[in-house]
Amino acid sequence: MTLIEKIIANHSKFDTVKPGDIVDIDIDTRAARDFGGANVVKNLKDFKLPIDDPTRTFFTFDCNPTGSDQKYAVNQHICRLFAREHGIKVYDIDKGIGTHAMIQEGLAWPGSTAVTTDSHANILGAIGSFGQGMGDQDIAAAWSKGKVWFKVPPSVKINLNGEWPEEVRAKDIALNLLNQFGANDLLGYSAEIYGEAVNRFTLDERITIASMATEMGCIIILFEPNQWVMDYCEERTGRKLEPIKAGPDAHYEKVFDINLEDFAPRVSLPGAPHDTVPVTQVKGKKIDSAFIGSCTNGRIQDMRMAASILEGRQVAPGVVLKIVPATDEVWQQCLEEGLVQIFKNAGALLSNAGCAGCAAGQVGQNGPGEVTISTGNRNFPGKQGKGEVYLASPAVVAASAVAGMITTPDDIPDEPAFFPEPVLKSNSTTNLVSTKRIDEKPTRVKGRVWYIKEDNIDTDMIFHNRYLAITDIKEMGQYAFDNLKGHENFAKQAKPGDIVVVQKNFGSGSSRQQAVDCFISLGIGAILAESYGAIYERNAINAAFPIVTYLTLDGLDLKDGDTLEVDFISGEIVNTKNQKKIQGEPFSEVQLEIYQNGGLF
Repeated sequence: MTLIEKIIANHSKFDTVKPGDIVDIDIDTRAARDFGGANVVKNLKDFKLPIDDPTRTFFTFDCNPTGSDQKYAVNQHICRLFAREHGIKVYDIDKGIGTHAMIQEGLAWPGSTAVTTDSHANILGAIGSFGQGMGDQDIAAAWSKGKVWFKVPPSVKINLNGEWPEEVRAKDIALNLLNQFGANDLLGYSAEIYGEAVNRFTLDERITIASMATEMGCIIILFEPNQWVMDYCEERTGRKLEPIKAGPDAHYEKVFDINLEDFAPRVSLPGAPHDTVPVTQVKGKKIDSAFIGSCTNGRIQDMRMAASILEGRQVAPGVVLKIVPATDEVWQQCLEEGLVQIFKNAGALLSNAGCAGCAAGQVGQNGPGEVTISTGNRNFPGKQGKGEVYLASPAVVAASAVAGMITTPDDIPDEPAFFPEPVLKSNSTTNLVSTKRIDEKPTRVKGRVWYIKEDNIDTDMIFHNRYLAITDIKEMGQYAFDNLKGHENFAKQAKPGDIVVVQKNFGSGSSRQQAVDCFISLGIGAILAESYGAIYERNAINAAFPIVTYLTLDGLDLKDGDTLEVDFISGEIVNTKNQKKIQGEPFSEVQLEIYQNGGLF
C-alpha cells in the first residue's frame, strides 16, 4: 500500500484499503480552532452529542490570538467555557498555530491521524501523518464518535531528482510544483515526494512544502520521515515510534520525475497561488508592505533566513514589514538567538505567534491599493485584505522589504525605492436579500441555471472570510458570491430552486461551512461542477446540500438561464429547453443516506 493507504488501513477495521473505498477512520487527535470552534460547540449542544475522549480532544486559538476582534473574542470564550465543562485542553492565544502545535506537542506523529477546522491540517504530511481539515459538522462528529468516514484517495508519486540550486528555498520548490501542476491537476490525490535531496529536507522545509498541498488541490502531500524527523517526534511524544513507509509494490496512479536543478526562485501573482512566474519577471515591482509568517513560513529556519538578510539593513521608507512566528516556541528561539533585536533594528513589526493575516485576524492585512509581498500560502482576492498580494519565500520577502520593491537577496540596491502613497478604493455596499430555505428532499430537481464558466472558484469568492463570525444560516445567503467578480449581485437575483453550474475545483481553499450554507440559505436547488475542493465536497454532503459531478457538459448545449432537471439517483442531467441530456455521477450510498437524513446529524 501507499503511505495514505497504510495509515488509513491502520486506523480502520480493514487490513488493506484501496482508492475509492469509503471507510470509518479512528482519529488520534481531534481539534477545533477559534473561528470554527464555536460552531463545533453549537453542533455538539444542538444534537446533544457526548465527547468520545477528552484526552484526545483540543481547542487551538490561532486565527486571532490577540482577541482584537469582538466576535473572535466571543467565540474563543464559548470554547473556553465548553472546555472547562468537559475537561478539554485549550492551546490558547499564547501557543501559536494549531497544526504546528500538534507536531511540537507530540499530538501528531508518523503514521497518526488528526483532524481540525483548518484546511491546512494536511501540513502534518511533513512528518508522515494523515492530517485533514474538515468542516464543523465533521469535527463535531469526530469529537463525539472518535472517527470519521473518509474516501481513500488515489496516490501519485513525485520524484524530485538532482540537487536544488543554492538560491532556491523550500517555498520556491512549492511554487515550482504549483507552476507545474496548477490548482487542480492533483485534485483529490494524495501525493508522496521522494528523492535524494528530499531525504535531507529539514522538518521546516517539509512543512513549507506540505502546507501548500491545499493550494494544489491535493488531499495531502506526504513525506516518508527521515531519521531526524523520527528523532524529533520521539522526543516530542516521549515514546519509541515505528517509521511509516510505502510498500515496495505500492501502486501509484501517476509517477512524475522532476528535475530540481530546473527550479528557480518564483513568486505567485496576485489572485492565484498557482499563477507563478520567475522572480526576475516581476523584479522592480513597487511594494507597500511585506509579511513573513503563516503556517507555511513561520518556522525558525524561516526566521533565521529573514534575519540573515535584514541584519545591518533597514526596511525601506514607506514600507511596513510584519513578522509573525508560527509558534511561541519559535518566538522564544528568535529571542534567544538575537533575531528579535535584528527585526526591531531593521524596523519590522514583530507580533505574537499565530496565523496572522492569512485568517483575517491579528496582523498582516492590507488595504485597497496596497501591494504586499507575503510568505503566506494563499493570495485569493480579499484573503489577506483588499490589496494585491504576491507570494514568495522569506528570503525574497525580506530582500524586497529592504529594497522597497520585489527583488532577490543577491540584488538589493544600495538605495531603496521610494513610492507615492497608494490610491485607496472605496468599499462597495452589500445588497441584503430575504432568505428562504427549501426543506423538502426530492431526488429529482428542476431549476433555472446560473452558468458560471470558471475554474477554481474558491471559498473566499463564495463566502468571504470577513463574514466568518456569522453562525445563523439565515444571515448567510445575502453574502453568497459577493466576492466573485461579475457575480456580486447573485444573492439579490437568485431564486429558490435555482441550479448553479460551474467548472473545475469548485470550493477550493478554506474549510468554512458557510460556503455551503449560504446556498442553503438562499434555497439553491443544486450545484453542478466538474470537480470540487475536497473539504467543500465533504461539507456539502454532510449538510445534505445537493452537489453533482459531471465529466463534460458537451451535448447539453447549455446557456445561462436555461432550465435543468437533475436526477440524484441516476445522475441524469436534462436541458429541458432542448431535451438534450448527459450523464452525471449519481449520489453515492453515503451521500444519498446523509441527504435523505437531512444532514450528517
